[in-house]
Amino acid sequence: MITWRRLAEPDFPRLGQWLAQPHVARWWNHETSPEAVERDFGPAVRGEEPAEDLLVLLDGEPIGLVQRCRLADYPDYLAELAAEVEVPDGAVTIDYLIGDPGLAGRGHGTRMIHAVVEATWTDHPDTTAIIVPVQAANRASWRALEKAGLHRFAEASLEPDNPVDDRTHFVYRANRPSHPTPTG
Repeated sequence: MITWRRLAEPDFPRLGQWLAQPHVARWWNHETSPEAVERDFGPAVRGEEPAEDLLVLLDGEPIGLVQRCRLADYPDYLAELAAEVEVPDGAVTIDYLIGDPGLAGRGHGTRMIHAVVEATWTDHPDTTAIIVPVQAANRASWRALEKAGLHRFAEASLEPDNPVDDRTHFVYRANRPSHPTPTG
């Protein structure tokens, strides 16, 4: 079963290990030292930044991370994205990773994305849409979004996370369901 909880400081060593894995480092392009992980994830953990960093568990064991935030809370990023595609008020975005390379490519990312998207409608009732830009070359990521029920609605020229990539991104979207989301 997929569950999650807020990331906590004791999770930082594991997160640093995950960020150093080649399949994660290729797309996240993140510094992995303890100081860098603390610098970049500490503010959200301490509630000093509005993003939610969610440690995802499979049957109680950590397997990945989902970052979830309201686009309006990050005006520079919102402006870059809104210059390329329609972004409705109340839109949320997510980013995600599966940390253990042995668990990648086995459908866990799709399940993780689907679960967090469904929970977002309840967790954040004012959310109108979930919009997720993905580097076009990251086929595994955009396929996981498609399998999780998001739809590609645009292509955009955005600053890549990794400078080796070009600016081409596919942009995916899930709209708030018009009927209540089943629970349980």
